Amino acid sequence: MDKATILVVDDTPGNIDILVGILSSDHKIKVAIDGPKALALAHKNPPDIILLDVMMPGMNGYEVCERLKKDPLTSHIPVIFVTALADTADEAQGFALGAVDYITKPVSAPVVQARVKTHLALYDQKRLLEQEVKARTKELEDTRFEIIRRLGRAAEYKDNETGLHVVRMSHYARLLAIKTGLPDKYCDLIYNAAPMHDIGKIGTPDSILKKPAKLDKPEWKEMQRHAEIGAEIIGEHKDPLLEMAKRIALSHHEKWDGSGYPHGIAGSDIPIEGRIVAIADVFDALTSVRPYKKAWTVADTMDLIDSESGKHFDPQLVENFKAIINDVTMIRDQHHET
Repeated sequence: MDKATILVVDDTPGNIDILVGILSSDHKIKVAIDGPKALALAHKNPPDIILLDVMMPGMNGYEVCERLKKDPLTSHIPVIFVTALADTADEAQGFALGAVDYITKPVSAPVVQARVKTHLALYDQKRLLEQEVKARTKELEDTRFEIIRRLGRAAEYKDNETGLHVVRMSHYARLLAIKTGLPDKYCDLIYNAAPMHDIGKIGTPDSILKKPAKLDKPEWKEMQRHAEIGAEIIGEHKDPLLEMAKRIALSHHEKWDGSGYPHGIAGSDIPIEGRIVAIADVFDALTSVRPYKKAWTVADTMDLIDSESGKHFDPQLVENFKAIINDVTMIRDQHHET
């Protein structure tokens, strides 16, 4: 097992020598003779614990501790004050700043060893627990994402033999979000929420979805209901993923010029995730075989999308999509229907 690293901070070399003598046989020791050097060392290679003197010229130990706790890279490191100050108020100030313990000088070797051992053990337990929580959280998130993808594919199976539509268009949506300069977290959200865009098709009769001819007016009106049905299925949730999935389900058939459905909203009033998915969805629908049509070529599809810029689609998003068409085509080829 690797030895824990201890950073000893004291402006008096003799005090450093004492602590090094007490701890060096069982630990790796780094030293700093002032606050700025201590902060630089801790930031560059965070130690497992810091023994920190209070009374130092320039930047005292309290200031060093406060700076450590404000820095995300060092805020988790346990700090033990080692000082001649023994007043209760001094100890209270140290604990208020985030220190885990307080050792008074002159130090006792058994006390220093015991305190360091205890706080290193607690720190190890805390890190282990955090790792377990992260692993479990990721497992739950992966499960949630997979359920959402499966539900999306369940809807697609009603009018698509393999359900690969939701896989492809989710990739297209993420690529377009990235090209548009949206934050990484948003791009991941849209990738995981997009598969739910047509979940409302579960409530649409097969006779309409699989009709090999143009829909009549009543049938088209029934088909349009899938956007609102999808929003109702997803429901109200505070979870960002499900909130986005609902917005996508409700808005991905709205059009830039206001002629879409279900609410006829226009321009930037349409959520950007709905505008992104609209392009990704239409591109994949046109380039795929459906019961009522053959697959279009990529060139013909892009001509149609370009002609609908400013009408059906957000003009800027169309330009962004054209810029990534090679990547989109690669995704299409990787996940083609068999």
